[in-house]
Amino acid sequence: MSRSSSTLPLPEIGGQLANGKSNHSTPLLPMPMTEPGYDERECSCPREFYQRAELNTSLFFEDCKRSIDFVLAYKINVHEPTEEENAEKRRVFQENLINQGLELEFTQKEQIYFVKIHAPLEVLRRYAEILKLRMPMKEIPGLSAVNRSTKSVYSSLKTVCQFFLRNIYVDERFFPKRAHRFTAIYSRDKEYLFDIRQDCFFTTAVRSRIVEFILDRQRFPAKRHNDMAFGIERLVSEGVYCAAYPLHDGEINEVGTMRELLYTNWASVKKWYRYQPLDDIKEYFGVKIGLYFAWLGFYTYMLLLASIVGLICFLYSWFSLKNYVPVQDICLRSNENFTMCPLCDWCEFWNLKETCNYAKITYLIDNPSTIFFAVFMSFWATLFLELWKRYSAEITHRWDLTGFDVHEEHPRPQYLARLEHIEPTRTDYVTNMREPTVPFWRMKLPATVFSFSMVVLLIALAFVALVAVVVHRMSMLAALKVDGSGMTTSKAIVLAAASAAFVNLCLLYVLNYLYNHLAEYLTELEMWRTQTQFDDSLTLKIYLLQFVNYYASIFYIAFFKGKFVGHPGDYITVFRYRQEECLSGGCLTELCIQLAIIMIGKQAFNTILEVYLPMFWRKVLAIQVGLSRLFSNSVKPDKTKDERWMRDLKLLDWGPRSLFPEYLEMVLQYGFATIFVAAFPLAPFFALLNNILEMRLDAKKLLTHHKRPVSQRVRDIGVWYRILDCIGKLSVITNGFIIAFTSDMIPRLYYRWEKSKDGTLNGYLDFTLSEFRIADSDKLKSLAGDYSNITTCKYTDFREPPNSAKHYKLTSEFYIILACRLGFVVVFENFVALVMILVRWCIPDMSVELRDQIRREVYITNEIIIDQEARRARFERAKRNSVMRDPSELEVDAASVDEPNAKFIRIEKLLNPNLSEIEMDTIIHAENPNVGISGVDR
Repeated sequence: MSRSSSTLPLPEIGGQLANGKSNHSTPLLPMPMTEPGYDERECSCPREFYQRAELNTSLFFEDCKRSIDFVLAYKINVHEPTEEENAEKRRVFQENLINQGLELEFTQKEQIYFVKIHAPLEVLRRYAEILKLRMPMKEIPGLSAVNRSTKSVYSSLKTVCQFFLRNIYVDERFFPKRAHRFTAIYSRDKEYLFDIRQDCFFTTAVRSRIVEFILDRQRFPAKRHNDMAFGIERLVSEGVYCAAYPLHDGEINEVGTMRELLYTNWASVKKWYRYQPLDDIKEYFGVKIGLYFAWLGFYTYMLLLASIVGLICFLYSWFSLKNYVPVQDICLRSNENFTMCPLCDWCEFWNLKETCNYAKITYLIDNPSTIFFAVFMSFWATLFLELWKRYSAEITHRWDLTGFDVHEEHPRPQYLARLEHIEPTRTDYVTNMREPTVPFWRMKLPATVFSFSMVVLLIALAFVALVAVVVHRMSMLAALKVDGSGMTTSKAIVLAAASAAFVNLCLLYVLNYLYNHLAEYLTELEMWRTQTQFDDSLTLKIYLLQFVNYYASIFYIAFFKGKFVGHPGDYITVFRYRQEECLSGGCLTELCIQLAIIMIGKQAFNTILEVYLPMFWRKVLAIQVGLSRLFSNSVKPDKTKDERWMRDLKLLDWGPRSLFPEYLEMVLQYGFATIFVAAFPLAPFFALLNNILEMRLDAKKLLTHHKRPVSQRVRDIGVWYRILDCIGKLSVITNGFIIAFTSDMIPRLYYRWEKSKDGTLNGYLDFTLSEFRIADSDKLKSLAGDYSNITTCKYTDFREPPNSAKHYKLTSEFYIILACRLGFVVVFENFVALVMILVRWCIPDMSVELRDQIRREVYITNEIIIDQEARRARFERAKRNSVMRDPSELEVDAASVDEPNAKFIRIEKLLNPNLSEIEMDTIIHAENPNVGISGVDR
């Protein structure tokens, strides 16, 4: 077995086995000496974010001084040749970790071997500089004016109800406000700017991130020389290690830990009304997860406004129902029977009065407030995205994400494994490493064509499922009407629609399971090099498939059902079967039923899965690794303190794509709440109820069932913002067409303005019904049977009567109304587009206050650095020319190095929050024209 040329032999340590394992806890390397003046115990951050009465020794090495920053776990493979190969890989890999300055300690427990890793101060300093981490600068007198949190979007909404607001904002008794401090990119050359000896200067999240960066870049031996044999992720995927993870700071019910504090005061459903402690979430889980919860919380609070308006519109329709003339005509005109034509080939004639309840439900959805709510929701969607960009800019500033440097991405282990047999043919521009290239004709092109074909096939499968749902609904309606039970047409239609929606929901979950697995398999075949490329391709596939899967049936009911059916005696058939028809008043009620059952049913089922599925997989994992006795979360002093690293092993991994299903669920919900909101005005309200619960359940799941994630830095929510923006634009189009073509809004307005003598809807019901003579159709004559008194029947359409010369042809009113529908779509789209443009213009991406604050902070930070560099240069020059200078002057210069506050009279002026741009330039340049970004006092 070949050894890496960069490795050194391990030191001889008593008690260590030949394969690098130990039967007892053994330090592998003594703690190196750090620079004088630094106390390593002060930098290990043993009490990060919390204060304990007693030290948790399971978070430290055996000496109780060095913190455990990362843990590797492995089990012995029963296949001896494989175990020998794995042992050699572990030995070389761990040796390389030592060469990087990390300290290791081995422990064996329950047939599982643990490698505990500690990053000394010198390693943290070196890699903080390599990663260009932004670290807090020293507390300097005169900078207290900037020690304030970034202005919140909601600060302008504060009113005199302070008592009420105190019970909504973050509880400062548990999560005190964090002061906003100046930060700068860490550099060991400028270490005088940072208080390196400050307690928790390198937080637990920073330490685990640095260790993971090292783990991702250390090599191990391969079967043949391979420059790509590196990284802990590949070792885990090959089974050399079974897990790699940082530690939680304690149990969820261990008082004094940050985990318990978040679990009790954030993840609890009882705290649903309080704002989230985003700064503390970010510090514990990292920026990526903190940003997800920030977005979810912001989306939930924005839904509050949409829910209130939706409820007001619904209440308006409820109270105005009794005065709606068409409903009165259907339900109260007892002296006149409207015999309606059969709805299917096997159905009987029916009376329009049977649809009284259906007509009432239809009005609750299709009423004058519908158009207002559709316009409002288009405005709301734009407002939401624009305010999120503004709020995101504030978070980006507060969390020091502006302009952060993303390190280069190495190839994915799965990518390297599939190309292991291909010789390296190219040198990567970023990493300067030779890598294999995917053969285009032999691998890349066939995989891409196959992937595209499979996606098209899966989309076709979704349409097949749609046809199955349509057939089920038609069969259900026919069965309910011919079974002789006497069920009214209204009840039969509602029951058939609800039944079909439940069947559709079941098919959705079956197809989703298939889509998710096939999409990941297809994306793997496409041979994407980096994780970002892989995630983008997978996101596109899954969202496209989910979009078709969830929205196909809704689009069908909204825009196709009942639009091309023909008329009695001359129906347009598909495979010799009649198409589905809509009742008088359109298909909006059926669309509402379909939308409500799919949206609410999906949310309820996902909630159940999120509660119980992690518990099931944890039990399975505990059994697999032989830790089922540790499944209980009860605090046992003899167990929890000694086995923190062991108890975390039984938790589920939080993978790199674990946030993907969370974002996907919320984005699909956003589509339900915006694309079809004209058909379901209560959609934002149900979305709000779900999100209040979803936010706390996601937090509880993350704290209870998953290993602590490694902190990841991102600037925004990524591709999901562009998807949300596209959904917002699509919602304007769909809502315009739903109001124009699915609802009866345009025919009602036309009748009021052109046909009604008194401007009311009196006679509107007769206006929307056409008449058919039963004798003109043999099938209808056979259905009429012995009912000789039935000579005509009514149907919903604008056609000429049977005694007209153009009998059963479309009337002129049909074409006028069609022109009005198209005109309304054009006016609606342009009006809403204008509103969206005005909203974007009125709300800048970054507030003026935040922009000026960032400018001041950048200038002051540069001034501090420039001033200190100038003083250091003068001091060094004075040392070289000490013979020519007065010793007292030298002492003054030397003292100035330790007291970097000479210019803060001017800086105090710059920190004035009401400072204008002209005043700022005057302060910077007027007092001393040589002072600026590149100038110093002379």
